[in-house]
Amino acid sequence: MKRRDLVKNSLITSVGLMALSRTAAANELMCKPGLTPRQTEGPFYPVEDQLDTDADLIRLEGSSLFALGEVIIVQGQVTDQNCKPVQGVLVEIWQACASGKYNHPSDPNTAPIDPNFQYWGKSVTDHQGRYKFRTILPGAYPADTDWMRPPHIHFKISRVGYKELITQMYFAGQELNGQDLILQDLSHDEQEKVVVPLRNEAGQAHPVGEFNIQIRKLTKK
Repeated sequence: MKRRDLVKNSLITSVGLMALSRTAAANELMCKPGLTPRQTEGPFYPVEDQLDTDADLIRLEGSSLFALGEVIIVQGQVTDQNCKPVQGVLVEIWQACASGKYNHPSDPNTAPIDPNFQYWGKSVTDHQGRYKFRTILPGAYPADTDWMRPPHIHFKISRVGYKELITQMYFAGQELNGQDLILQDLSHDEQEKVVVPLRNEAGQAHPVGEFNIQIRKLTKK
């Protein structure tokens, strides 16, 4: 190979490596340190299997009908404690429908169930640790005679080699957030990790909630 070509290839490689380094550095800067706080699983984790468990909860497979409520996108990145993206993570979500009712035999709420809502879905993170769901803004519901739970979505995060995480995601601007016993049990810093705003983004037909999740990678003894 001619010296000119060697120099050219060397420059191309150097530029490529620099670009990769900048991208990796940018990703780590955006990743806030600190594991996502654990929260209670609650009593309504699905106990009955369902045919449709994909990441689109607003329409059941084979149906032309859509769930009631405000459609939203919930997405984010799963990283480890060193801000490295984690591929192949199973992300499960379950939630109430727009009326605040869970599709669970133990739910005492008298609100109507939505037969067109999926209630529970799964997504697997890609090589960048990204996941995405299409769902609806869940309704609030009574947890006790003097306690209304704010809209929230339950998450279970699992992958071999990492500590399983169960947590909940909340929505910024909800008045009930400040009265919720479960959310308020977290510190201010922890609350900032699980309360997300809904924003309108270019190219997205629905408001987007970006919920980034940090889990602990297990170390060999």
